[in-house]
Formats: sequence, structure tokens, C-alpha cells
Amino acid sequence: MTTGRIELGPNGRAVAANVKRLRAARGMSLRALSEALEKAGRGLSQDAINKIENGAKPDAKQIRRVDVDDLVALAVALRVNPSALLLPLTDDPSQTVKITGFGEVGADRAWDWVDGEMPIERIEPGDPTGAILQFQVDARPAGRRMQLGVADG
Repeated sequence: MTTGRIELGPNGRAVAANVKRLRAARGMSLRALSEALEKAGRGLSQDAINKIENGAKPDAKQIRRVDVDDLVALAVALRVNPSALLLPLTDDPSQTVKITGFGEVGADRAWDWVDGEMPIERIEPGDPTGAILQFQVDARPAGRRMQLGVADG
């Protein structure tokens, strides 16, 4: 097995585009976002944020991948939930979204999955295997499962 540069996948590109979009929507400069992240305890320089945002461009050379802690801190600093950074901002079922490790799905299904509502894979009519229930049990803490109408178990 060789190690080398890991290419940014479709969800990494979505994170990059969403960071850029939300920073602009908040009227934040790279410096302001960097300062907000520093206050949150996850210091990222202006250059690091710029390289993250560069990932939105398919041909960009200077990019920086976002790890899980970066993702959460960026969501806090941008005042959104982490899932708001993971997918393109559409839930139009006629639009497709690429999910790393799975492939293309309708944008509505992608959001249902990211929000912990439904499994990403197609379920047979009537859900004979109980896949939806199992997903909801495994994807949500007990109190959240009750809100979905799923019995604790």
C-alpha cells in the first residue's frame, strides 16, 4: 500500500464550497473567521481557511482537507449545524448529490441520511428487514428516537 496525497472527494468539495458561501453570507473576512475559530479553541490561520475554501474549485492546487474537529469548529463559528457543511444546499429530489463511499443519490435522500432520518441505501417496499428502524435506533440517542416515533429498544 502506498501513501500519498489523498484527493478531495465530493463531500470535501461541498464542505469547501459551504464554508466559502457561509463566510460570505455572514460578511466575514478570512481574518474574522480565523479569529472566531481561535476563540472557539480551534485555531486555523487565514491561509488555512483560504486553502480549505480553494477545495471548492476542482483544479485548485493549494488546498487543505477538513478533519472532523475542523468541521465541527467551522460549524460553530459559522453558526450552523455540521450537516449544513457536508452537502450542497439543495434538497431538490431531481438534483443528485455524490456521497463519498456510496455514489449518487437524490439530494432529498442525501439530506434525510445526513439528518439521521433515513438510511442512504434503497429500502424495499414495506421494509421487510427492518432497515429503517435499525438505522434510526443506531443513528439517534434514545430521546431523539422517541421524537421520530421509534420505540426505544
